[in-house]
Amino acid sequence: MKRYDLAVIAGDGVGKEVMQEAVKVLSAISDLTGNIDFKLNFYDYGCEYYLKTGVMMEKDGLKKLEQHDAILLGAVGYPNVPDHISLRDLLLKIRQGFNQYVNLRPIKLLPHVNGPLAGKGPDEIDMVFIRENTEGEYAGSGGIQSVGGVDTLAVQTSIFTRETTKKTMEYAFEYSRKRNKEKKLTSITKSNALNHSMVFWDSLFKEIASGYADIRTEELHVDAASMFLVQKPERFDVVVASNLFGDIMTDVGAALQGGLGFAAGANLNPEKKFPSMFEPVHGSAPDIAGKGIANPIAMIWSIKMMLDFLGHEDIGEALLNSIVYALKDKAKLTPDLGGKGTTSSVGDIICRGLVKKL
Repeated sequence: MKRYDLAVIAGDGVGKEVMQEAVKVLSAISDLTGNIDFKLNFYDYGCEYYLKTGVMMEKDGLKKLEQHDAILLGAVGYPNVPDHISLRDLLLKIRQGFNQYVNLRPIKLLPHVNGPLAGKGPDEIDMVFIRENTEGEYAGSGGIQSVGGVDTLAVQTSIFTRETTKKTMEYAFEYSRKRNKEKKLTSITKSNALNHSMVFWDSLFKEIASGYADIRTEELHVDAASMFLVQKPERFDVVVASNLFGDIMTDVGAALQGGLGFAAGANLNPEKKFPSMFEPVHGSAPDIAGKGIANPIAMIWSIKMMLDFLGHEDIGEALLNSIVYALKDKAKLTPDLGGKGTTSSVGDIICRGLVKKL
């Protein structure tokens, strides 16, 4: 039996609720397959931890997390904790500390889900975003001078290294080759305005593309790409983007696939030198936290992505099919999908689907 040690950070708000369903699904997978098992180690890092201790995680938190095969994260955020603290002192600390330079986001409208675009169904909305995840606009380089004065100056410097940008783009090309759909890769840029970082991005993209003659490529400015994402989502297959552009466009993509309740994400260290982290990107949703109505599908879809990354694509596909199975009965889904179900009941339905699929 193959056993995986998983670090589990439920986090804040609905993160705790959706993580309970993740644990339920992992247990079902272990029971049904008989050849894969998960040892779960729980860490209470997050904003509530910050309010108690003054830090988002322990001083040796990265050292502890590094001992695991993968990390599951529920959600982070709390009204009394500034977003730049919750993001930079936990999420970015993990992403950058473990060199999780690839952020993988599937944008896929599943069957039985009504998307917001008329005439655009699962065949048209089916793409994958690969976002550089550790540098760019999120590198944290810069500062503020003369705070509060009339001459206050804020500088935020984007950082693009050849090594990380190249590896991210190469990952995107290889993913396009394996995806076996259209074998098309779109690069998102804004080199007409960003005359250093995006000119560098464009030149490197062209350089790498020369080694992938079987992959069709296109380059789109982020404003035009955002328009096409809404007008013609079928135009996109695999997309590679910088940290900020990828962040914004994938939230638009989440709306196309039915909302943030479907927005699964993976923060990958492709070389597996460090653990990768898998998380939904819907945030802690304090307005509905504790009500038991949060949609757990994004969290469970993130488990599918973890299984794929660990080499269990067959189980991952069975889990995605179980999600589709659960979507057939709209009345039993959570309120964001028009149903009267609960977080727990949706998890139960998905587990019943696993019995049929595994």
